[in-house]
Amino acid sequence: MEDAYEKAQKWNLNVKGIIIANPSNPLGTTLDIETMRSLVAFVNEKNIHLVCDEIYAATVFDSPQFVSVAEVIQDMDCCNRDLIHIVYSLSKDMGIPGFRVGIVYSFNDDVMLCARKMSSFGLVSSQTQYLLASMLSDDGFVGNFLRESSKRLAKRHYVFTKGLEQVGISCLTSNAGLFFWMDMRLLLKEQSFEGEIELWRVILNEVKLNVSPGSSFQCSEPGWFRVCFANMDDETVEVALNRIRAFVLNRENQESN
Repeated sequence: MEDAYEKAQKWNLNVKGIIIANPSNPLGTTLDIETMRSLVAFVNEKNIHLVCDEIYAATVFDSPQFVSVAEVIQDMDCCNRDLIHIVYSLSKDMGIPGFRVGIVYSFNDDVMLCARKMSSFGLVSSQTQYLLASMLSDDGFVGNFLRESSKRLAKRHYVFTKGLEQVGISCLTSNAGLFFWMDMRLLLKEQSFEGEIELWRVILNEVKLNVSPGSSFQCSEPGWFRVCFANMDDETVEVALNRIRAFVLNRENQESN
């Protein structure tokens, strides 16, 4: 962060803030408390804003647990809370993207005033508000829902990643999110982002699997792909695993020949 900030200053760019996603998209990992504290300390030192996208907060299915920046700053002295902002939505944790409900949680009154004015252009209907208020007020339902969701995510993540391991494909260790970071560097014909895009096109057009290349997430190393594992049923998972296994084995046979 220090390096990026110094480069921006050399280029006469006015750095206004840092935006992070925690849990991470596309990595499926959570930031630890010390990292969060260092982020808060950094923005305070530079007097810039920190925007935390916590849309995957309740998709954690393994340790370590998720810690919100709102909890982190409670224990920090000399923290300017006007610089801390959280954005959230019910689309991932509760599985209702069609409701289009977004949330801004900020300690800054000016930001909230602006957000209230802007919300007039994208109001949530009264019927939707009533339904969501009733649902979220039911602690028993929400608790059971999130526990079951976490259990199913853990099972699906295990099945998918272990299935890939059987053909030599490893994944970054992750504990949250609806996706994981798949390592296919060994399958690149050329260790470059051009080679990554070439492999991605083969996977998309021939293997018929929809994965995202790491370059679309500004990954610094070619050969990583994001795989979404939570948006399909068990039968589709098996189909996907069989396709990618066949592809990897076929590629290995071609290389050996």
